[in-house]
Amino acid sequence: MDWDKLRIFHAVADAGSLTHAGDQLHLSQSAVSRQIRGLEEQLNATLFHRHARGLILTEQGELLFDATRAMVKRLDAATARIRDSEEEVLGELRVTTTIGFGTLWLAPRLPQFYDKYPDLKIDLMLEERVLDLPMREADVAIRMKEPSQADLIRKRLMSVQMRLYASKTYLEKHGTPQTIDELKELRLICQNPRSAQVGAGAQLVSELIANDIPAQLMVNNYFGVLQGVLHNLGVGVLPEYLVSDFPNLVRVLPEIESVEVPVFLAYPEELRHSQRIAAFRDFVQEEIFAYRKTLREQSAS
Repeated sequence: MDWDKLRIFHAVADAGSLTHAGDQLHLSQSAVSRQIRGLEEQLNATLFHRHARGLILTEQGELLFDATRAMVKRLDAATARIRDSEEEVLGELRVTTTIGFGTLWLAPRLPQFYDKYPDLKIDLMLEERVLDLPMREADVAIRMKEPSQADLIRKRLMSVQMRLYASKTYLEKHGTPQTIDELKELRLICQNPRSAQVGAGAQLVSELIANDIPAQLMVNNYFGVLQGVLHNLGVGVLPEYLVSDFPNLVRVLPEIESVEVPVFLAYPEELRHSQRIAAFRDFVQEEIFAYRKTLREQSAS
């Protein structure tokens, strides 16, 4: 099969337009159209439904697009390995983690990483969906559970728990609850237990709202919960890793907490010798060591 035609087909399927694909490939629309017609004739199949709003893949086109998408990911992986320097940290590093951990813990620490490696480009992908590392949807992941995918190198970084926190200002105004019944007199800020989040957090929230706490603010991520707490709206369910960065947070009802959630760093076996991965892995481990040290110092003071 003609690799050039497949490359052009993939660009058209991805863009949904002959014109946009041509712009990306620096080809005229007519040249792209000829290549697609040639591929359809070669396969004796119609790959696109054509209409005024653009192109839609047929069933046969979807099958071919799945194949070319896998090919592109494998080629990207090979390219990354070829370009990986033995001595320098260069190129692009695609990092995926949850919205909460990425926005509240990782992103604020990236300036120190860029100080060390200014030539590295980071693509930070924050979502609750678990991306497929072997299929090269990302280079490295920080996940709130042990990865189950095969062919991954994984390292446990730490464990975290979800706990109750409020601002000093809020507690000075409304009082610090000593029992779950007293918590009912305050506003609870949390994620909806049906929203995408770590199971331990959802379980804790479900147990709390089962106590019929009348005043509630539901947010679909921990960043929003944190903003509500910092702006004195109530008592929030938050991960403990925030404490070192927000010393004004006060823990409430310390006997209430989620089960421990393991945090893992993982990357594909084929990137074992990547200098980019090694630099990021070592950086995260150093930051976690510093984070734990800060917690110990805060506990002792």
